[in-house]
Amino acid sequence: MKHPASIPTTRTRFLGVDDVARILRTLGLRRCLGGLVAALDADFRRWPEFDTCARVASHSPEGVIELMPISDGRHYSFKYVNGHPGNHRHHLPTVMAFGVLAEVNTGAPLLLSELTLTTALRTAATSVLAARALARADSHVMAVIGNGAQADFQCLAFHHLLGVQEVRLFDLDPAATAKLAHNLAEHTHGTLKVTPCASTAEAVQGADIVTTLTADKACATIVTADMLRPGMHLNAVGGDCPGKTELAAGVLQAARVFVEYEPQTRVEGDIQQMPADFPVTELWRVLSGQAPGRLGDEDVTVFDSVGFALEDFTALRFMRDCADALGILQTLSLVPAPANPKDLLGLLSPTPTNAQQPKPRHAA
Repeated sequence: MKHPASIPTTRTRFLGVDDVARILRTLGLRRCLGGLVAALDADFRRWPEFDTCARVASHSPEGVIELMPISDGRHYSFKYVNGHPGNHRHHLPTVMAFGVLAEVNTGAPLLLSELTLTTALRTAATSVLAARALARADSHVMAVIGNGAQADFQCLAFHHLLGVQEVRLFDLDPAATAKLAHNLAEHTHGTLKVTPCASTAEAVQGADIVTTLTADKACATIVTADMLRPGMHLNAVGGDCPGKTELAAGVLQAARVFVEYEPQTRVEGDIQQMPADFPVTELWRVLSGQAPGRLGDEDVTVFDSVGFALEDFTALRFMRDCADALGILQTLSLVPAPANPKDLLGLLSPTPTNAQQPKPRHAA
């Protein structure tokens, strides 16, 4: 008897929050951050291979919901992400996200993953990647303005990977600063000096790097030009949508400014307040050697970071590979796989003859 050829099944892998947390606990946060920085560096250096576009945003008075797509011709990914500063009133995170990685030649979804925890990780890793190119090599003190969920990852990434020895913290909410100080003490075992401050001006005193992570959807001036000192690097992360800024125009005018994807940052970043011809340099050009980064120790540099789809593309593949190595990927029945692709209705038959995907299970 001649057996029919085996029919390939569509397998969509799944990573949930618990899976990502397990990866970080098993491999260690420092190792994961370091691996992600290396993966981001490699992908930024091949920027011309990517089909890039600004994210698609739906704004409301309460926040924003966005889709962030990108492809390198082999894989396609997108992230669904929101930003709702008032979500703490509903006991929800300010940022919630998930993403999909698919293969371009068939369109098959390869991976569905949480991206809330992973976004926090990739944002901190991207900040470190930029600071390696733009901050002074002897930068050891960092001010952190805005001490919410992202601040923990930024502090630990800069401590473990860039040699920051002291963080100076300020938030309008003292409880957020207390939370951050507690978490840093628990995760660094006293190797990182933590100094709570009473104001932004106090926090930036003596800082080599200033990281801004505020959440309010407003045109704010968290850092002003009088707070700058020669050689400072500013890692501006919180200004990430139209009508939301953190740096005064005078700060940008005094600095050399670097961005991820200029068309998107012109609309969403701190440079939205500047003229259309205000000069900026895309980070990938610095990393690939096509443009200079810091020119000297006296330079003031700004990384106007709004988050870009390439970073999520990298993070999805990186976390998938980590999960694969640990054997914790699950399989979802997300896409039907009938024996006859032209007979989708056959799956509804009481005695279907079509091959169906297995129920969700943990991969071996």
